[in-house]
Amino acid sequence: MRHLFALVDCNSFYASCEQVFDPRLKGRPVVVLSNNDGCVIARSAEAKAVGIRMGQPFFEQQELILRHGVQVFSANFTLYGDMSNRVMEVLRQFSPHMEIYSIDEAFLDLRGFRGNLEEYGRRIKSTVYRWTGIPVSIGIGPTKTLAKIANRISKHHLDTKGVFDITDHPEIDRLLEAVAVGDVWGIGRRFVKFLNSRGVTNARQLRDLPDKFVKQQMTVVGLRTVTELRGQPCLRLEDLAAFKKNLLSSRSFGRPLTERSEMEQAVAEYAALSAEKLRRQRSLASAVSVFIETDSFRQGPQYGNFATAGLAVPTAYTPEIIRAAEAALAKIWLPGYIYKKAGVLLSQVIPESDFQLDVFAYDGGIRIKRSLMKAMDAVNQRWGRNTVYYAAQGVQRPWGMRQKRLSKRFTTRWEEIPTVKA
Repeated sequence: MRHLFALVDCNSFYASCEQVFDPRLKGRPVVVLSNNDGCVIARSAEAKAVGIRMGQPFFEQQELILRHGVQVFSANFTLYGDMSNRVMEVLRQFSPHMEIYSIDEAFLDLRGFRGNLEEYGRRIKSTVYRWTGIPVSIGIGPTKTLAKIANRISKHHLDTKGVFDITDHPEIDRLLEAVAVGDVWGIGRRFVKFLNSRGVTNARQLRDLPDKFVKQQMTVVGLRTVTELRGQPCLRLEDLAAFKKNLLSSRSFGRPLTERSEMEQAVAEYAALSAEKLRRQRSLASAVSVFIETDSFRQGPQYGNFATAGLAVPTAYTPEIIRAAEAALAKIWLPGYIYKKAGVLLSQVIPESDFQLDVFAYDGGIRIKRSLMKAMDAVNQRWGRNTVYYAAQGVQRPWGMRQKRLSKRFTTRWEEIPTVKA
């Protein structure tokens, strides 16, 4: 049975999420800022059209933003995460196998489908929009790499109406010639420079390179990409997210920190975030590391350090991870510095199913701890993150991210549900 993949990609996802709940934003330029309202990380099509640049500091684009009436929002990751889950649940209706590739992208396995693929793609697109309000573009192809290229075509050519099938396309050479080699999935900057120096500038030229040359110069990974461009699948669909052996949570503070008590709160918050990530992938950690650093752009003495604290037994129990993080912080804290950032890294991560106690060891109440964490996660998932949290994470949190333009969490907070006036 022939392989067929559909890549569904949400259009300007963060900006689209903001537009869903405010009809006044439809057709207007919208941008979303990074943590602490630093740089532009998402733009609507209208914002791109007026010249707003991705990754550019917000303050450098304020004149352009004011001139064109661009609507600016702080990153609302609670809203975006929930809207992503809703989009993915809709997509599950259209394929028995799906790989969630990122917060706004998913591959669908269409192997065995009989019928017009573009019509099916339009049905997926209209259903997602009708049920969630999020616009998507869909690329269909016999390999994941070609589906990525088809998706790119669907976004940049209005006549496709957001859906493009590259499978058995009669003008495949012309289509690949229009794709720069740097835009091929899996081709990094180093290989782009190498290929361009040898006259390979587009996807068709890359596809037609000899296997021996590709394997020697680009390793087997590059050969897989070239083989996929020829329509032969080498990359399978991953039904489950990749297991992460290290989990990091870090942030720049909303304002610089000088007090140890405030740093302890921030580290406890990041430790709790990392513990949640552990439980989501059903895993346990044996080591907790903490780093702190000053602002290299600020004049004055600079300092940064990193320390690790071990756990007696692999765990995903938040209080134990917070205690270990605070112990690691105590090793590296130095007063008299102005701190800008901190982070917590969980390492020596194993699947929960692989953990086995010594036959003579006391289990330390593992079953009770797991039940407690399960209940806490259920409450926070149902009512919004940090509905229940540990006192060590702080209450006022003056170190929290600067989010002056934050929209409401329309889908996860009862008190923030939109009110409709008829």
